[in-house]
Amino acid sequence: MRKPDVSLILATVGRTDELGRLFDSLAAQTFSNFEVIVVDQNTDDRLLPHVERAKYLGIAIRHIKHHPPNLAAARNAGIDMARGKWVGFPDDDCWYDPRLLETLAARFACPDKPTGIIVRWVEQDEQPMSPAALSWKRSRAFRDIAVSSITLFCQRALFKEIGGFDSRLGVGQWFGAGEETDIALRALRAGAHLTYEPRGEVHHAVGSSTPDTSPQARKAARHRARGTGALYAKHKLPAWVIARGILAPVLRPLMKGSFGGQLALGYATARGRIDGMLAWRREHTDERPHRPAGRIKEVGR
Repeated sequence: MRKPDVSLILATVGRTDELGRLFDSLAAQTFSNFEVIVVDQNTDDRLLPHVERAKYLGIAIRHIKHHPPNLAAARNAGIDMARGKWVGFPDDDCWYDPRLLETLAARFACPDKPTGIIVRWVEQDEQPMSPAALSWKRSRAFRDIAVSSITLFCQRALFKEIGGFDSRLGVGQWFGAGEETDIALRALRAGAHLTYEPRGEVHHAVGSSTPDTSPQARKAARHRARGTGALYAKHKLPAWVIARGILAPVLRPLMKGSFGGQLALGYATARGRIDGMLAWRREHTDERPHRPAGRIKEVGR
């Protein structure tokens, strides 16, 4: 059997119906030499009908169980099982433009041989970055385009070189975000060539433009911000970058004359970044990614 060119690692827990839209978009791809590895972190069999439907649509799919739930660790488990030259990380509620994988295959084949490609998140409507390639100097100052896992596609060999995702960071962890930016920063420090390809398009619904400033939202913001604070310490970012990152969430609403919920949300973000930075400095001295051994079982085997 021919090896796939692309392996798509889908780590999922909780969601079910949203998978239909993703699988429909994969079945519609103009580039067909790819596989999907579903890393199922549910304790039940809720995904079985959706996986069977994906197979019916003609998608080459493998289904593995991974416990305990940990997004970064689940993605690492998928990478370990991947056979493609390149890997991507769709969310269970995103969907692809029909020509996305074709566009990526053409870009990976260009003479400059990129290590990784960042595509455009359509709903975010961000401006194309300039220059087109990411750099360690700009990225460590948080000046380059934001890296989201749904927009990141890399050579599989890169993860063997730099060690995969750091499972101390991300959804479900005390440091509630940052694993995607961390992987990009470590790749750039290792000399990887990461470039932006605006012709590649991925879709993911975004929330309301009006920020939620409820107590629950402030708690969630502080939780996610710990991941950013961890990156400040882990990558030894410049003091001015850290100061800007801590002060900006508070100064922005003040400059707009917002003294209520938006200021409280900014304060929660600033507190979270300080929490994360101090906790990482106190608890972690090893820059290498943490990779705990989870329980893995391939369904149907």
